[in-house]
Amino acid sequence: MSSRTLSLDLRDRVVAAVSNGMSRRQAAERFGVSPASAIRWCSLSAATGSPAAKPRGGDRLSHRIEAQAGRIHALIAEKDDLTLAEIRARLADDGHHFAIGTLWRFFARHRITWKKRPLTRRSRTGRTS
Repeated sequence: MSSRTLSLDLRDRVVAAVSNGMSRRQAAERFGVSPASAIRWCSLSAATGSPAAKPRGGDRLSHRIEAQAGRIHALIAEKDDLTLAEIRARLADDGHHFAIGTLWRFFARHRITWKKRPLTRRSRTGRTS
């Protein structure tokens, strides 16, 4: 499997060659791509009208924890000094299992932070150096 997406122009040329009567394997050989790619691109073009690549990467799993956002916010409102492990345990009691990193990213997305001590006044003394 290639680590990069091949250009739409190449995909269009392969599909056009197949549309003009060339076999998929012949078109693959002519354009220097694998026969499997030519077959997939032609099928994709027939199904969607375009051989364009689907989006790659990105987040595909955060919807699971976002569905629990109300429960997480309620836990924080109930007791605001919970640790991530405690929040994880409470969610697990409800049957929702998440890793600590998943919770960390949830709080980062929602800009929820904890300050361990209240802000204090700045020192009135000036710099020493």
